[in-house]
Amino acid sequence: MRMYRFRLYPSKAQEKQMNTNFWLAKNLWNDLLEHSKTIYQNFDKFPTKSTIAAMTKDSGLYSQVAQEIGSRVENGIWRYVKLRKSGNGKAGFPRFKSIDRVKSLHYPQFGFSIGKKLKVTPFGEISIVQHREIKGKIKTLTLKKEASGKWFACFAVEKTPTTRASNGKPTVGIDFGLKTPATLSDGNVIKNPRHMKKHADRLARLQQFLSRKKKDSKNRRDAKREVAIVYEKIANTRADFLHKATISLVNSYSLIAMEKLASQEMSEQNFGKSINDAGWRMFANMLRYKAESAGCQVVFVNPENTTKMCSKCGGLQGMPLEVRVYECPCGNVMNRDLNAAHNILTRATQGHWGSNASGDVQQGTSLKEEAHAL
Repeated sequence: MRMYRFRLYPSKAQEKQMNTNFWLAKNLWNDLLEHSKTIYQNFDKFPTKSTIAAMTKDSGLYSQVAQEIGSRVENGIWRYVKLRKSGNGKAGFPRFKSIDRVKSLHYPQFGFSIGKKLKVTPFGEISIVQHREIKGKIKTLTLKKEASGKWFACFAVEKTPTTRASNGKPTVGIDFGLKTPATLSDGNVIKNPRHMKKHADRLARLQQFLSRKKKDSKNRRDAKREVAIVYEKIANTRADFLHKATISLVNSYSLIAMEKLASQEMSEQNFGKSINDAGWRMFANMLRYKAESAGCQVVFVNPENTTKMCSKCGGLQGMPLEVRVYECPCGNVMNRDLNAAHNILTRATQGHWGSNASGDVQQGTSLKEEAHAL
């Protein structure tokens, strides 16, 4: 699946109607959860699929939207049951939602069509800025309102993968680091523009201003929107940077090798803010779906020992974070991130030392971004 996101300009009447539907969606979600919780407490079981489906009929929402909410409540409950029985992970029961957490409506199959305008049941034709052609079969639509007040249509599109010749383009390995965000095995470096840091002072002032406003007041709502606008600007500039960087990569190389990302582990070591600021998981996802049309392979390899292993002889040695140069008794001396990038490429094309090639090939697979409905 590939996501397309376009700006919407609903009329005031349409905006009012969509906001009302958010309220109805919130009520339906909470009613289904409350009913499920009551049934479980009294009878030690959860309502059946047919019971949940019946409760969605009188919600006031378009049937497809209501049924999708029912499905997500049901899936959330059974995920809770499964985790609780297995003992793996935190078994959290689905949460009740406030109106602030319900800012989207999801149409899983029907109820919409797109031409010069976007026609959506029951809102009618909504003005849309379609800045690029949708290539593929539209599977779902999500109407979303950002905290800044802007409206968007998000389409999940099924696209047939295309395979093109590499035309003799080189291969490359990429090491994601913290000191240097991305180092390529050919010596090139992708620097982190630090989008969050550039806006940190203004964001701090606005958040301080927001904290002084009276709860539920108009001034607080206005201040909250100002904060949301800054966050949206950060997200947009980050996405623009990543789009440009990934387009350049897939057009320049026939194969790109990366480690399977372990942001959770880095986060636990207090590196999470750096990882989040760089948006490298988004970077990897963009590479995957852009590889479709560029005839490029994206291969994810096991990250074990890529930093500790010598890219020349395969020997292992400890590499604390503060040590920036890899020095091996075999005579190999190079930047630690560059050494790791060489190992990543080797692992993708030749495999581990003394083994066959290994790695998960992602040619023709696309980005799977979920546009959450609630």
